[in-house]
Amino acid sequence: MTQLFLPLCVACLALVFTSAAPPPTTQTAEVAIPDRCDGIEFDAITPDEQGKHLFFKDGFLWKGFRGPAQRVAESFSDIGRVDAAFRMHREGSTEDHDHVYLFQDEMVFRYFNQTLQEGFPKKVEQEFPGVPCHLDAAVECPKGECSADSVLFFKGSEVYHYDVATRTVKKKVWPQVPPCTSAIRWMEHYYCFQGHNFTRFHPVTGVVVVGAYPKDARAYFMGCPNYGGGFGGAHELPACSEVKFDAVTSDNAGRTYYFTGSRYQSVGTGLDDPRAFPITRTWPEVAGGVDAAFSYQDKMYLIKGDQVFIYLSGAHYSLIEGYPKTLQEELGVQGPVDAAFACPGDHTAHIIQGDQMKDVDLSATPRTVTKATTLRHAKVDSALCGPDGLKLFVGSSYYEYTATSELGAGQVERMPSPITPSMMACRRD
Repeated sequence: MTQLFLPLCVACLALVFTSAAPPPTTQTAEVAIPDRCDGIEFDAITPDEQGKHLFFKDGFLWKGFRGPAQRVAESFSDIGRVDAAFRMHREGSTEDHDHVYLFQDEMVFRYFNQTLQEGFPKKVEQEFPGVPCHLDAAVECPKGECSADSVLFFKGSEVYHYDVATRTVKKKVWPQVPPCTSAIRWMEHYYCFQGHNFTRFHPVTGVVVVGAYPKDARAYFMGCPNYGGGFGGAHELPACSEVKFDAVTSDNAGRTYYFTGSRYQSVGTGLDDPRAFPITRTWPEVAGGVDAAFSYQDKMYLIKGDQVFIYLSGAHYSLIEGYPKTLQEELGVQGPVDAAFACPGDHTAHIIQGDQMKDVDLSATPRTVTKATTLRHAKVDSALCGPDGLKLFVGSSYYEYTATSELGAGQVERMPSPITPSMMACRRD
């Protein structure tokens, strides 16, 4: 019996393993790769260290708002499926600021530049005491948008508000926010995904923006054909040679804003979507475009016609009470204005009108013109002053200077440089 039974068992085992053998790897991968435009439900979404958003589904990963999927393991070792994910915001800590946290069941994995950090994975409760495992979603909430650098963890109908510095947790129930399968912070707004739909909510109160939500992610975050233009309208980029800026300015957070017509584009925020957005989306009181803009002491000045709108910078721009005011009342000049700029650390606003530049002392009350300079440029469309110098934009070109003293008509002529895709999102001709 033994001699007869052994060959039969070996044969049966051979048959079992042969029938269970998977098809070739390449064929399996080709069949299994999901299409984000099929309306799939993402397991997790997070920006990486450079701000490019990562979308996870089963064992696959998309980098950015468009493009094909790849295996998660190609970018993140030691993990396949991801339940939740977020990027840590903690500017005072070099240990974990801008690190990416991926969650799977009871474990959390921490990566920097797609490298698993020493000591990880860990139990979720070990790294984030008071936060449950088997999470549904997570999203960072930096100070200014929340009361302190925080992380919002979602599990079912419950939200765990985790204070990063104190390592304390407050559990909340937000009746208006549906159970999130993933969550994302984008353009200082917060979105909860349920399947391929998403809802915008407030990260502190849980209040949902009613009326317009839920929306289909394929028309906004996915770049899918036949679903409209999504955020900012059509995705077609302008040719760099056709770009003309009405105004340019930078804020203290490192964002540079390019205004053209009724739209603007933000650069330096870690966003990987190059589309332009309506100005009224961020500055609702300013409709139809701006003539000039500059930033000074955590405030942004938008000039339109003979009016000045001053906004407090921060998580969301808010119009200061009492504004707009007239140019004459606020800056001591008559309109119209072609361009304006203020250099970091300086108290002077430089107002350009035709070939004249008028300097206004912003520390004085009332504000008046202290100096006038005739420029070598007969017309300037916009201007930007930053740590790397000064740029005057004329049409689709710009002129670089190291100081305002070089702008006078008698100074050495500069050669123009063309606007390129490295500066803002535009396509080469």
